Amino acid sequence: MNHLLPFALSLAGFTALAFAVRRQQRDIIGRPLRPTTTYVLRVAGTCALLFALGILVAEKGWSIGLVIFSGHTSIAAGIVLCALIGQARMVR
Repeated sequence: MNHLLPFALSLAGFTALAFAVRRQQRDIIGRPLRPTTTYVLRVAGTCALLFALGILVAEKGWSIGLVIFSGHTSIAAGIVLCALIGQARMVR
């Protein structure tokens, strides 16, 4: 089984969800985005995570698929968090 696609979708999903937060928008972009853009980012992030879950569950079943999904999302969330921390420290 190839873990690259579900992991990439998890990473993209958490990145989109991070950009959907107004504080991150102000810190990274310098201004808050329009509400419609924020809504689209939230929907895109959620869809990416659900698609990754669907791929893993279809491939491995619910039991192992959920365990693998949990691992992918944990690593992806950690990478996004470290990137946000690193970006905030580089600005200072």
